[in-house]
Amino acid sequence: MRKLLNTLYVTQPDTYLALDGENVVVRKDDAELIRLPLHNLEGIVTFGYTGASPALMGACASYGIDLSFFTANGRFLARVMGEVKGNVLLRHRQHQLYDDENESLAIAKNMIAGKIYNARWVLERTLRDHEMRVDTSILKATSLALKQSINAAYESTDLEQLRGVEGNAAERYFSVFNQLILHNKEFFAFNGRNRRPPLDPINALLSFVYMLLVKETTSALESVGLDPYVGFLHRIRPGRTSLA
Repeated sequence: MRKLLNTLYVTQPDTYLALDGENVVVRKDDAELIRLPLHNLEGIVTFGYTGASPALMGACASYGIDLSFFTANGRFLARVMGEVKGNVLLRHRQHQLYDDENESLAIAKNMIAGKIYNARWVLERTLRDHEMRVDTSILKATSLALKQSINAAYESTDLEQLRGVEGNAAERYFSVFNQLILHNKEFFAFNGRNRRPPLDPINALLSFVYMLLVKETTSALESVGLDPYVGFLHRIRPGRTSLA
């Protein structure tokens, strides 16, 4: 089992990342802001255009540290990765499972059931920790509906039906998402999910964090030898990391 370590996020756009021995050093002008041992890091995410030294990029590739570059506004630019690891037989088996829709469905059912379970647990935790600050009747009803969606996921007979279950569960979850925001609601009110582009601060944050999560998931899949572009719920499409 791969041990998941820390990710370094460099959010100042005018910094430069360099290698010093076995350390990553973050510099601004001539000042050193921070240095961290590479063996403590799982990934590095930097925002801005200043960049990183070739020596650091080479070290990250060698140590299997995911180094990703974003614009100052959070748009993904590129990532540095080393040699693809893992057993080619594993990827071959992954492709075989993709080609068998029944096998794909069995795997996808567990993924979607897990996703809905986690969404339901967010609601249950809110009910437990903030009962006096939320509409408990709405959250309890939605939690029950998500529980039923988990059963529906396992009862799905094809991928199209399963995708419908996932979509309905997501719609249910986001219908009460505003209940989960307990502070600064004058700035962070949620009135429905929108994207491409997101139209309000909450949707902008959601899209940004989803992008980071997909990047992390893609790196994790590659680190164990799986192909992040070959999914089970979603069919393959050029340029889309369907499994992630």
